[in-house]
Amino acid sequence: MLFPVYWMINASLQPSGNTLTADIFPFNPSFAGYEKALADQGGNLVTSLVISLGTVVLSLAVAAPAAYALAQFRFRWINVALLAIIISQMIPGIVIANALYAAYNDIGLLNSIPGLILADASHAIPFAILILRAFMIGIPPSIVEAARVDGAGLVRAFVSIVVPISRNSLITAGLFAFLFSWSDFLFALTLTTTDEVRPVTLGIYQYLGTQVSNWSAVMATAVLSSIPAIVLLILAQKYIAAGATGGAVK
Repeated sequence: MLFPVYWMINASLQPSGNTLTADIFPFNPSFAGYEKALADQGGNLVTSLVISLGTVVLSLAVAAPAAYALAQFRFRWINVALLAIIISQMIPGIVIANALYAAYNDIGLLNSIPGLILADASHAIPFAILILRAFMIGIPPSIVEAARVDGAGLVRAFVSIVVPISRNSLITAGLFAFLFSWSDFLFALTLTTTDEVRPVTLGIYQYLGTQVSNWSAVMATAVLSSIPAIVLLILAQKYIAAGATGGAVK
């Protein structure tokens, strides 16, 4: 499984034109591919980063209160809402992309960063709700009730009590939202028709047509686009598995 990753790094360090006949190890590494990748795709990497961070913020802003409501409130429509969320995860992405294209064309969101953020968030929010609800359903109601007795309103109790306790689940949901957006290709291909806004996934795809004789630049772009996801996974791994409610009532 890891060998293709190694070969991607190896190929990115090969001199131009030597990729297909590369040795198993880059004995004479060249960073020309990275120079060209940064020159050609640096702007696309920044675009993807802005879109991914915006997706995380929007997804958590919507999913966190929705998950808390679905976890703590007792209404008959809760199960129906959960079923609708699960069904939304089963809808093929191309169906959503085509529907968004028609809507974006009417309201002027094609070829825009806010449009891609909204599209990626539509994919990340249902998944984030399911993750956050699974955690928030175990939050003892007495914690929130104590805050209400002290005079906090519903919003204040949620922001000051529920959100800090749910830090680990929020980080997990945010990480997946970032990865969904960072690796998105379908929405980027469907909802952008010009070069004004181009995420790095679409940049790599269009790069292949012009750089088939210079695979080191293509592979260098792939390596650079993998770094943010790897760094986030390393930094967030301890939060994903950790619990946050132990001893909270006490």
